[in-house]
Amino acid sequence: MMQREDEPCYVISVAAKLLGIHVQTLRYYERVGLLAPSRSHGNVRLYSERDVARLRDVKRLMEDLGVNLAGAEVVLKMRDRILDLERERDMLMQEVQRLRGGLGR
Repeated sequence: MMQREDEPCYVISVAAKLLGIHVQTLRYYERVGLLAPSRSHGNVRLYSERDVARLRDVKRLMEDLGVNLAGAEVVLKMRDRILDLERERDMLMQEVQRLRGGLGR
């Protein structure tokens, strides 16, 4: 069975190692609201593949493009909003097609 990309699976030390950043950096990113990892019953932070991918994007924006953390956050929020709008557009287009199909009968 394949794991979902939003399934919490990495403890903070593993996520930090995957990203090549310090554990404290991940804690800081959480404090400033850049991401919100899941928590286990023992209150252990658990990061999903989606969290790790988002953090890779932050790292790329900062290291490769010279964007500061606040700028990276704005870019990611804008990207998330665009994706939400695209999903909404697709649903509306499906509804239009459904309604057009009903009128043709």
